[in-house]
Amino acid sequence: MSLDAGNMPGPAVQAFETTIFQDLTVYQPWKDWAPSRVSHHGAMCCEIAREWIIDTDFSVLNGANSLTGPRWLRQRFEWGPGVYPLHWCEVPKKTALDCGILAALSYELFTQRGVRAFRAQLVQEFADSASAHWRSAWEDDSAITAWIDGKVIYHEGCAVVGRSNEIKLWDSSAGWWVDPKTTSGYGSILALKITAHEDIPDLMWGHHRLSANRWIELGDTYD
Repeated sequence: MSLDAGNMPGPAVQAFETTIFQDLTVYQPWKDWAPSRVSHHGAMCCEIAREWIIDTDFSVLNGANSLTGPRWLRQRFEWGPGVYPLHWCEVPKKTALDCGILAALSYELFTQRGVRAFRAQLVQEFADSASAHWRSAWEDDSAITAWIDGKVIYHEGCAVVGRSNEIKLWDSSAGWWVDPKTTSGYGSILALKITAHEDIPDLMWGHHRLSANRWIELGDTYD
């Protein structure tokens, strides 16, 4: 049906439609999600497990640069479905951890090393076949699948801060540093949120300028 002056939407309808379209951001399904965390029983069972993980990291690091990614976590734990809450004392018994717990552990380890670190939440694009495979695996373990929305998924990582407020983004599930140019194609990062419990100026990730504590679509941040 063609639109002419007689059936064009009025100002009120146009304003309503504009609001709707503005809200349909790529991160909308996860807009209010907080970073995952490892729960603590407030007892020695969890404190002993937490100290074991921290001590293991110091042992594996063995005097290397404190900015070295804790790859040993992915060597010790597979990436896989997780059910919440998960307590510190349960972590050593697991064979697989999801991205949220791996990111929470990485953040704890960087912080214990004296590295300034923040939690990172991401929206990534993969393929429908990959999403279908992950959904099936998570459903088999009765884990939540709300992190999957078609070929777009929610993911978590860890950001470490260098000089001049430049950050590096650690993908705890893959065990590598993410290239800030990865904004198109399979595994591309479409949006990013850095959570900081302090007032900080804008952060730079490659050529992307990021304001803390808000979702940023990376297509709008390239300087």
